[in-house]
Amino acid sequence: MKTEIYEEKAVLVGLITQTQTEEKAREYLDELAFLAETAGASPEKLFFQRVDYPNPKTYVGPGKLIEIKSFVDEHEIGVVIFDDELSPKQLRNIEGELKVMILDRTSLILDIFAKRAQTANAKTQVELAQLQYTLPRLTRLWTHLERQQGGIGMRGPGETQIETDRRIILTKISLLKQNLKDIDKQMTTQRKNRGKMVRVALVGYTNVGKSTLMNLISKSDIFAENKLFATLDTTVRKVIIENLPFLLSDTVGFIRKLPHHLVQSFKSTLDEVREADLLIHVVDVSHPNFEEQLEVVNQTLKEIDPKEKPMILIFNKIDAFTYTPKDADDLSPVKRENMSLDELKNTWMAKMHDNCIFISAREKQNIDELKELMYEKMKAIHVERYPYNDFLFQRYSDIETDNE
Repeated sequence: MKTEIYEEKAVLVGLITQTQTEEKAREYLDELAFLAETAGASPEKLFFQRVDYPNPKTYVGPGKLIEIKSFVDEHEIGVVIFDDELSPKQLRNIEGELKVMILDRTSLILDIFAKRAQTANAKTQVELAQLQYTLPRLTRLWTHLERQQGGIGMRGPGETQIETDRRIILTKISLLKQNLKDIDKQMTTQRKNRGKMVRVALVGYTNVGKSTLMNLISKSDIFAENKLFATLDTTVRKVIIENLPFLLSDTVGFIRKLPHHLVQSFKSTLDEVREADLLIHVVDVSHPNFEEQLEVVNQTLKEIDPKEKPMILIFNKIDAFTYTPKDADDLSPVKRENMSLDELKNTWMAKMHDNCIFISAREKQNIDELKELMYEKMKAIHVERYPYNDFLFQRYSDIETDNE
């Protein structure tokens, strides 16, 4: 059952702590605003509070909560979104004070996934993650039935939770887990039926251009737009570069604080990453904090599959790259925002050697060079798997040379 999407006015709340600077807090809330817009909300104001640690009862302090309530009441705000996952106790207390819909980053991401899910597989995975997230928060839902109007945070199983109890939800979770096991078996069979072709998986932070790159390499028409989690389902295409066929998959984008339930639920989708022979890690080099995004993806990959895999690091969106040159008399250390694209290239290509390339998928810059790099990496994997084919590669190469 789908809920009608409408734009709701929202405010966003984040903390500046000993472990999170003001710069980081603002960056995270900018990303949260992008998430809110993707879900259909209109962020009206950002609230920050500097504290040592989150208030265990209300996340922010009592004075800040009063300030937020005053703005919410005055501007008829429909939803308040917090940048960290809130405990059931915090949710109850905050909602009791503000009297509007309260969401945290986790529930917002789950809502977007529910909105984006198209196939039965994706819908099942999202519903399971939502139910697992909601189960400890049932008492909160039960006390506000008169205000369950749908909208952001209430897509997917939100409508059924109103008339169910804990026992029924646990039964539903058990059923969904079984359904996912069946789906996983089917997908495992499909992967086996693909034979022993080299498998390549596109991975990266959300909205870095993976789907655009997939369309370029495979000459397919996969949905791509400038929104977070534009695609959920893994798309697999058979592609041929020169004389080498391989399977290319486009996986769901990662993000900071990716809900644990979501990672667990999307096991069958993430198996494409586990079973890949080569990973292509796409990075948005135009993002001011791309290095942190890169590290988020690397850490998530370790959680999914701790085994080391060959990887090509692709810095995409060089057409959108900007920087501010340092003044000649500025003796402070060089930061990312002061480095030119050439300086970044030299730094990363020295670190990654021939496993790194800078491109623009939108402007089709350096795509031929990328394909050549991919071909060399995949050929090495193919030859190792089928030593006899090394003779064939050489033989065909000799024939082409003789015919010239």
